[in-house]
Amino acid sequence: MEGEGNERKFILSFSSEEPYERYWGKEILDHNPAAVDLTRLNTIGVLLFNHNRDKVIGRINRAWIENQRGMAEVEFDDDAESEVIFQKVKSGTLKGVSTGYRIGVIEEVMPNKVSTDGRFAGPCDVARQWMPYEISIVSVPADATVGVGRDMGEIIQRPETLTCFEAQLQINKNRK
Repeated sequence: MEGEGNERKFILSFSSEEPYERYWGKEILDHNPAAVDLTRLNTIGVLLFNHNRDKVIGRINRAWIENQRGMAEVEFDDDAESEVIFQKVKSGTLKGVSTGYRIGVIEEVMPNKVSTDGRFAGPCDVARQWMPYEISIVSVPADATVGVGRDMGEIIQRPETLTCFEAQLQINKNRK
């Protein structure tokens, strides 16, 4: 977090290559700079609260890719509704960040196989071309490794997410 006094700007991470468990399996956003189209964020990007398009709380001054993470400098508006969220971010109550995005090209990596660049093990889907279109301050983030005050140096350890099939096998195993 940057800023002193009345500064309303923060630098935050909004995306990473952390696998996200979707209903069909793991999704990974490739953060090779050529894979991420930041044009929209850098021209008309807005800061939302909980992905609600009717709750615009600020703007995106600039967005970039650094160490396989989406980074941005955001600035909060000073209206009453934005002020509430700004104060919660400033105090550390709200730290979660998320992004809305559209995928253009996806690589499906089959079980026991490796992605074409050798970086990801299947089963997973790797977004090879994608475009973020908004950044949100969120109360419950999908990716706990990104957010306000989190950079590439901070790694959050968490257990591996089970697929629905693996979870059912575990449930059946526990019933015996």
